Amino acid sequence: MTRFTSLETRLDAAAHRLLDALPQSGLSGAAVEFLVFGLKQAWACLYGGALLGLIIATRHAWPEAAAINRYDFLFVAALSIQIAMLAFRLEKPREAWVILIFHIVGTAMEVFKTAQGSWIYPEEALFRIGGVPLFSGFMYASVGSYLARVTRIFDMRYSAYPPLWATIGLAAAIYANFFAHHFLPDARLLLFAATGALFWRTAVHYRVFRFRHRMPLLAGFLLVALFIWFAENIATWSRAWLYPGQENGWTPVSIAKLGAWYLLMIISFVLVSLVHRPKAPGEA
Repeated sequence: MTRFTSLETRLDAAAHRLLDALPQSGLSGAAVEFLVFGLKQAWACLYGGALLGLIIATRHAWPEAAAINRYDFLFVAALSIQIAMLAFRLEKPREAWVILIFHIVGTAMEVFKTAQGSWIYPEEALFRIGGVPLFSGFMYASVGSYLARVTRIFDMRYSAYPPLWATIGLAAAIYANFFAHHFLPDARLLLFAATGALFWRTAVHYRVFRFRHRMPLLAGFLLVALFIWFAENIATWSRAWLYPGQENGWTPVSIAKLGAWYLLMIISFVLVSLVHRPKAPGEA
């Protein structure tokens, strides 16, 4: 089974044609490599980007007299996007299972966290569990979607990858701490230390277009978490949800939330590793 969808294959073919038409210099090759990297990253972000776009659009254009609530529309739209991506083979069925699992994991945490007052959803919703509109689970699912798709699209391989049982244990401990720190001492610093110890030697090897590149996996985690934090600022500005202190006027999300997203993203990464089992460079 090929690891690419048809669009990804066409993107590589178009890049070859572009490279053939440019002067044969190292600069041209590097520029095309960077362009393909950006396009494939955008393609991997398709689900999350579409959902974030709808959140922004409905914040400014949702009519007060609409027949359904904004949050309910976002739920139906997010579900429709997921179905369409599967129907048009823009996403692999196995990747959809990862999205579903992370959706459930995220929604369970949302129900608990909103009950604790960590954040609120300020608008009404018919499709909800407690104070949590069901579209919120798709925001977590979009992280899983990105990681599953980017792993496949860039044919990611890993050197010095830790044992799978250890990564599962770390993910379980991180998830438990998101609940337990409301009643027990916060183990976040210990979890950061455990993440560093487990992945310190691990590097991700990825193919953009013609060449393979290498990056420390911990740096990759940080970059993904940083982009999620940027998206979270946009989402709270669009009043998808609000943190304490944002009810009477938007303020930037604390940079401290970057750490929470770093840890939460690791849960998603480990879930993806159960579908796309980590392979070493050169492994078939």
